[in-house]
Amino acid sequence: MEKCAAAGGAARDWRLLIFMINNPIAVEIAKNDDVSAVRLVAFIVEEAHKLKASDVHFDPQNDSIRVRYRIDGALKNFYNIPSRFLSELVSRIKILSGMRTDEHQTPQDGRFRMIAAGRPLDVRASVSPTYYGENAVLRLLAEQAEAFTLESLGFSAVNAQKLRAAICKPYGMILCTGPTGSGKTTTLYALLKSLNTPEVSIITVEDPVEYAIPGICQIQTNPRAGLTFASGLRGLLRQDPDIIMVGEIRDAETAGIAINAALTGHLLLSTLHTNDAAAALPRLLDMKAEGYLIASTVNVVIAQRLVRKICPYCKIQKTLADADLAGLRAALRKNIDRRDFFCGRGCDQCSGTGYAGRTSINEVLILTPEIREAILRCESPKRLKQIAANQGMLPMAGDGLQKAFAGITSIEEVLRVFYE
Repeated sequence: MEKCAAAGGAARDWRLLIFMINNPIAVEIAKNDDVSAVRLVAFIVEEAHKLKASDVHFDPQNDSIRVRYRIDGALKNFYNIPSRFLSELVSRIKILSGMRTDEHQTPQDGRFRMIAAGRPLDVRASVSPTYYGENAVLRLLAEQAEAFTLESLGFSAVNAQKLRAAICKPYGMILCTGPTGSGKTTTLYALLKSLNTPEVSIITVEDPVEYAIPGICQIQTNPRAGLTFASGLRGLLRQDPDIIMVGEIRDAETAGIAINAALTGHLLLSTLHTNDAAAALPRLLDMKAEGYLIASTVNVVIAQRLVRKICPYCKIQKTLADADLAGLRAALRKNIDRRDFFCGRGCDQCSGTGYAGRTSINEVLILTPEIREAILRCESPKRLKQIAANQGMLPMAGDGLQKAFAGITSIEEVLRVFYE
């Protein structure tokens, strides 16, 4: 199983295996007669971890397997592997992840753990049949949950203080909103880390469990066994929890149970898919939740996006031309007078992209008495946002603009996340 080619033809085959310029590790593997699928998968995962990639894609093509890494939210081509090695690579991933190796027509998922750079690395694997054979996608989940803080995730001192005050309340709901891949779950993990003490019982229902946190009971949903967000939430209420995290409120049933849990003395954290913080409240109304229950239970709503940070090694200052400044004012609907911003020129440290790492731009909506009254009147999200802004909430666009002024990210990144 582990041998990718017979000994006689291994050297010739593996010289063609990896195509990457100026990569001595890849060249060494390509010339090694004893290379196996075991070593290849380990090499690719370890390299992806070293490059701080979040995902690895093995995409079968007509005559090759395209290997791509997702770095700072963007997929980049790294290798082309001859397609004759597809079955062994996929089989190796299936074995590591506990999947069925004899099933080739049904999507499967699993997870495994390996050591990368001397530290444990959790990998979530997904395999699915495609036209040219089974593909595989690996999500790299480094054990770094304990290192998360609100400040390190991009929250300003003011917003971080608002959230710390909100989680001190013994009951109610804390919602985090944004599109898929905007870091919502990571933000909730940072809040759970602050709440995780021996005096409280914290239980989560997630799909999937992204990071293992010591001291917290984390439940993985399993729809095939009938364990959904709704059924899991209903069941864990009998486990005497103080704090509950539900991975996502997707339907009316989950919303109803979550609101009842918050009403009965539990602090509940969850996520929603909405464009901004104010839209989360009407979204709950769309899920048949009563307005007075929403106004009584929701304490704070967070909205966020992820933007790439400018590479510190090649950061330079730039000045916007008149046309660019006019376009920026129109796009953000703000009277911006400042012309000086920053960008990355591109260097070896950032592989020529001008960016290295990501941070969040966010807004934090605290439900004040005025906003609760507006919810009871079924006011529009625009009106709710206006009330919140009048009471001191900095909108996401404003937070992004501040980070662009400070040279943390580029103005192009701020515009991209809103208008992509």
